[in-house]
Amino acid sequence: MGARVVTDHLSAILDRKRVEVLRRARHPQPAIDGSTDRRSHALAALRRPAGAPPRVIAEIKRRSPSAGVIRARERGDVIAIARAYEASGAAAVSVLADGPGFGGSVLDVRRAARAVARPVLFKEFVIDPRQIDLARAAGASLVLLLVRALTGRDLDVMIDEVRRRGMEPVVEAADAAELSRALRTNATIVGVNARDLRSFQLDGGAAARALQEVPNDRIAVYMSGVGTKEDFARVAEGRADAVLIGTELMRAPDPGARLREILGDRA
Repeated sequence: MGARVVTDHLSAILDRKRVEVLRRARHPQPAIDGSTDRRSHALAALRRPAGAPPRVIAEIKRRSPSAGVIRARERGDVIAIARAYEASGAAAVSVLADGPGFGGSVLDVRRAARAVARPVLFKEFVIDPRQIDLARAAGASLVLLLVRALTGRDLDVMIDEVRRRGMEPVVEAADAAELSRALRTNATIVGVNARDLRSFQLDGGAAARALQEVPNDRIAVYMSGVGTKEDFARVAEGRADAVLIGTELMRAPDPGARLREILGDRA
């Protein structure tokens, strides 16, 4: 039996993203007003009080390289779903801004940010400050930064760039080595993704164990792989301050109702 071939999805995405950034550099950037600081609101929303269940970051994601189409786009659905998440107990809303791979857009981020009072996470493969400017202009309060996408000093620089624009970075690691690197930065919000972005395979146990290493003075986020009430209860027993849930919600006929089901009496 031959060795299993693992497709490196992330490398392909980052190659495409570099081309996108170069194309965007030819166009005027949005004017950025950094006078409003959204950081404190975002940090307060995701910090888990003693004795409370983890906060939920509910995600708007239409497709992925691993799952294919998750939910077809309908007119006005970003606003409707974001508001349903807010009403159903989400502490924040994550919106995919990548189009070719995940079916999202910066405009989707803007629509969600205008529709809800909750902080909105700009979920994108950020490799350039121009993307951070777009996040700020769209109304995001949080910006995802992937350890695997930012080499050398780039991660530290991008953390500073996000904060300079009045937003808070969410630094995402996918394994113990990446988590160690994330914790050497001054990031306050550190996530561990149960899904390896190269192969898109899940390992919830490894993610939960890694998350235990996040110090209590930081906000720990468990990302991916939570799809049931039982999954949420299991993660709630661990270190997670917040849990990002996306695919399971977006597959449901009523994403808000599905979120309430997963939260159960923990809402």
